[in-house]
Amino acid sequence: MSKFIIQGGQKLEGELKISGSKNAALPAIAATILNSGVTTLYNVPNIQDVQTMYEIIKEIGGKVTKKNNKIIIDTSSVNRFEIPENLMRKMRSSVILAGALIGRFHEATFSYPGGCEIGSRPIDLHLKGFEKLGVEIKEEYGKIICKAEKIVGTQINLDFPSVGATENIILASCLGEGTTILTNAAKEPEIEDLAKYLNKMGAKIKGVGTDRIEILGVKKLSDISYNIMPDRIEAGTYLIAGAITGGNIKILNAKPEHIEPIVNKLEECNCNIKIEKNSIEIFAPKRVKAVDIKTMPYPGFPTDMQSIFVALLTTAKGTSIVTENIFENRYKYVQELNRMGAKIRVEGRSAIIKGCKKIQGANIIATDLRGGASMVVEALAAKGTTQIDNIEYILRGYEDMDKKLKSLGAKIEIKK
Repeated sequence: MSKFIIQGGQKLEGELKISGSKNAALPAIAATILNSGVTTLYNVPNIQDVQTMYEIIKEIGGKVTKKNNKIIIDTSSVNRFEIPENLMRKMRSSVILAGALIGRFHEATFSYPGGCEIGSRPIDLHLKGFEKLGVEIKEEYGKIICKAEKIVGTQINLDFPSVGATENIILASCLGEGTTILTNAAKEPEIEDLAKYLNKMGAKIKGVGTDRIEILGVKKLSDISYNIMPDRIEAGTYLIAGAITGGNIKILNAKPEHIEPIVNKLEECNCNIKIEKNSIEIFAPKRVKAVDIKTMPYPGFPTDMQSIFVALLTTAKGTSIVTENIFENRYKYVQELNRMGAKIRVEGRSAIIKGCKKIQGANIIATDLRGGASMVVEALAAKGTTQIDNIEYILRGYEDMDKKLKSLGAKIEIKK
């Protein structure tokens, strides 16, 4: 098991390039199945979740080739419609392959997905969407078997604007007959990126970015090359790392419009933010001011940033209240931050954070991807040395985190 060793107390300064988005790359890789040919992707992050997707593509008959900064995926010979259970259990996002397999082959078999345990994330919205499109679903021995004679466009209303369900329904209906109208759809930028990418292939998708998406089925898709959007959660993470150390950092290859709620809260914390077309610079005070936050579906404050912002608020002047409205079990990291001297009390869906002047290094354990990232952020501001175990969770979602932080002046090492 790998671990981070972090010597805290260094002010972060300098420039940093943001990697391609994890949450945009995973559905883009799945969507290569719909084009029974060759797709070339650029700006794909080199992280564990992406490697798992490559493994699945290979297991079902596809080919993945890495050449310099591009990934070439050939899905012309995909001949298996079952997602391997051992890989499915590694990450929840693998469920997105089901929509692509159903879209192209009208069948898919998979088990319930794994990933971070941050609360109930049922896939019933995905399955209800598939059923509306004419897919028959059976459960046998823990496996979900989906089959359809054909995919027929219809009207689907989501009970909740789920990102995964929105993406899966788009993928399943792209090559279907007629028009699918999806209401109460999620509006996240990663969904816009997926639609832009599919439309470049020849799909006909309208309304993405609103709660009503229209997908007109087409006969086939074409070979294309595509550049994955930058990772807005990574961008937010490094801005907060700058803020907690009283630093001054500039992030490049970023889309400021994607992280407006994070930038707004940082400004509320008394950070000075300078925004340009593809970059964001933060000038942080010695100690930020307390703020209250409520997580909401996009364009609200992202749930993926909740734990990372809480880390910043542990050192703020005053008391903050953070309310988690998306996942009910997203405070597992709190006990680890409290071991470092943070004063966080969880009451139901809210965390009450009493800011303190000093945080102390300690031996802690990453509980999930974003919770683990919050511990890295906390350790950067702590007095002394912090050892974070179980960092495989963190490496699932952040490319070269140690190298990027080192380039800003952090003292961080990975030990096996």
